[in-house]
Amino acid sequence: MRPIWKGAISFGLVTIPVGLYAATENKRPRFRQLRDSDGSPIRYKRVAEVDGTEVPYEHIVKGYEIEKGTYVVFTPEEVQSVMNQVTGGTVDVVQFVPTEDIDPIYYRSAYYLAPEKMGVKAYKIFLAALEDKNMVGIAKAAIREREYLSALRAEDDVIVLETMWWPDEIREPEFETLHEEVEIRDEELQMAEMIIDNLAGHFDPSAWHDETREAIEAAARKKLEGHEIVTPEATRPAGVVDLMEALKASVEATKAKAG
Repeated sequence: MRPIWKGAISFGLVTIPVGLYAATENKRPRFRQLRDSDGSPIRYKRVAEVDGTEVPYEHIVKGYEIEKGTYVVFTPEEVQSVMNQVTGGTVDVVQFVPTEDIDPIYYRSAYYLAPEKMGVKAYKIFLAALEDKNMVGIAKAAIREREYLSALRAEDDVIVLETMWWPDEIREPEFETLHEEVEIRDEELQMAEMIIDNLAGHFDPSAWHDETREAIEAAARKKLEGHEIVTPEATRPAGVVDLMEALKASVEATKAKAG
């Protein structure tokens, strides 16, 4: 596994050299666009809007739009220089908080932080301290020319860095329907809670798999073998039913499933 970035964790006066590694892998089915006549893959070109001319990569620069149609141009070195001024190439831990303080909506992507050889002991001390205190480190880090608010937590003998959304990037849930007044009867609430109880358990990652990906892979194998893809009859949504009856039926169904 190759690191995405190399830098250091900094907390207090301690600096730990680390490498950043992707903790996840996107395995969603990917389709390429092909020309229908011969199956040739379609390539995209970088073209200038003003005249449609293709632009070689070496002539592409980064422009920051300060107002509509007005850009300030930055070289990669200038962008990196700005990032270094903000973070200095470190994951700078500035606070420690209980895990439950962080709403999961703030989490973006997970990465592993692994120590460089000269930092193994300091890394393991930091890891053990996070585990013992059951705390999460809040940090700032520059990754790929962008500064991220980040959370550092101990997980299975490794430090996981979770990049986070900035608070002003979280949208407010402003929906008119949420403000509608409705009457909730005790029996309805009890039924809903019974459904939750019937399906309650502990999360086991091994019990879950991507059925869509498996179906696409199976269909691709069938097509290679010369079979046609049969389209199943679409399931029609059920009509409006009495809510209490639906809750009762759900309780029975989930009870049977739990049993």
